[in-house]
Amino acid sequence: MDPETVDQNYAQLQHQGQQTAALIQALAGKLQAAAAAGDTNAREWMLDLKEITLGVQQEEGQVSLLLQSIHSMVDNHVQATTVPPEYQQQPPQYQQQPPQYQQGAGGMGGLQRFLGGGFGRAIVTGAGFGIGDDLINKIF
Repeated sequence: MDPETVDQNYAQLQHQGQQTAALIQALAGKLQAAAAAGDTNAREWMLDLKEITLGVQQEEGQVSLLLQSIHSMVDNHVQATTVPPEYQQQPPQYQQQPPQYQQGAGGMGGLQRFLGGGFGRAIVTGAGFGIGDDLINKIF
C-alpha cells in the first residue's frame, strides 16, 4: 500500500466521521425541539444520545492511540535503519513537521513518503477526529 492510498483512506475516515457528527447533531436538534414542545421522553432520549456521543468520543481516543502506536512503530523502524541526519534530530515531541525526503533515499522512500503524507503528519502530531468533543460541546 502506498502513502497516497493511506492518505485517501484517512480522508475518507475523516469524512465519514463528519457525516456521523452531522447525523447525531440533527437527531439532537429534533430531540431538543420535542423536549421544548413538551415531549416527556425527549429529555431521557437526549441523555441517551449524550451517552452514545461519549462512547464515540472514547472510541476516537482509542483510534488516536492506535494511530500513534502505529506511527511509533514506523518511526522506530525508520530510526533503526539509515536515515538522513535531519530526521534523526527531530525532537521527540514531534512539534515540527518531519522533513520531506526524496524517494529512495537510504532505501526508505516509501516510509519517508508515508511520514510526509497527510495521514503520516496527522499521526505525528497526534491529531484525532474530535467528533465526540465537538458534538458534546455543540449539543450539550
